Amino acid sequence: MTWQRPDGRQPDQLRPIRFHREYTHFAAGSVLAECGQTKVLCTVSVQPGVPRFLEDTGQGWLTAEYRMLPGATPERQRRELMKLSGRTQEIQRLIGRSLRAALDLQALGERTLVVDADVLQADAGTRTTAITGGFVALVDAVNQLVNKGELSQSPIRHHVAAVSVGLLEGQPFLDLNYPEDVGAAVDLNVVATEQLELLEVQGTAEEGTLPRPQLNQMLDLAELGIQQLIEAQRQALAS
Repeated sequence: MTWQRPDGRQPDQLRPIRFHREYTHFAAGSVLAECGQTKVLCTVSVQPGVPRFLEDTGQGWLTAEYRMLPGATPERQRRELMKLSGRTQEIQRLIGRSLRAALDLQALGERTLVVDADVLQADAGTRTTAITGGFVALVDAVNQLVNKGELSQSPIRHHVAAVSVGLLEGQPFLDLNYPEDVGAAVDLNVVATEQLELLEVQGTAEEGTLPRPQLNQMLDLAELGIQQLIEAQRQALAS
C-alpha cells in the first residue's frame, strides 16, 4: 500500500514556501515564514554585550527563543510563562545552534543577536520553518548593522535551512504536514548549509527500527528539499 498525501503532493515535493520580509517595524530583521499552513513569525533583535563566558573575547553570540501561540492549533495551547516545556527548550536550542552555525561570531563582535520564533499557526514543521525563515530574518538584521556602519562586513558565512522527512508505508516523503507527521513510522529533521554540509539530524524510529538504506534515502530527499529552500531564501533576499 502506498501512502496518499492529503494535499496531493508528490513524495519529493515541498509545501509552498513564502517569506514576507520586514513584517514588523521595530525588529532589526523580521520575516513571516509560511510553509504550507505552518506560519512562523521570525524576528531578530540586536543587543549590546554577550554572555559572561564570552566577555572580553571580541566574539559575538546568537540565541533563540521559541513559542507556540495559544491559537496556533485547533485546541488552544496554554501559554508557557515561568516554566518552559522540554519540547520548547529543545526546539529553541536547535534553532540557536543552527543559526549560530551561519555566522562568523568573531566578525560579529561583542553583541548578541536574539532570534524569536513565534508560531502563529502549526501544521507540523514548526522548528524547520523557524530555522529556514529565521535565517532570512538574520540576514536582514546583519545587513542593517552593515548599512549603519556598525559592522564593516557581513558575518554571514553560509545559508542554513531545515526540512523534515518521514517514512510512511515504507516510502520516504519530504516536508511532512500534520497528518503525515502523526502517521510517520520514522521522522527526521535535517539542518544543512547550501554546500549540503549537515549541521544537525534529529530522527526517531517510532515503530521498530530504521535500516541504513532507508536512512540514506531519507537524507537524499532532505538534501533535495534543502536545495530548494535555500533557492527560495535567495530569491526572497534578492527581492
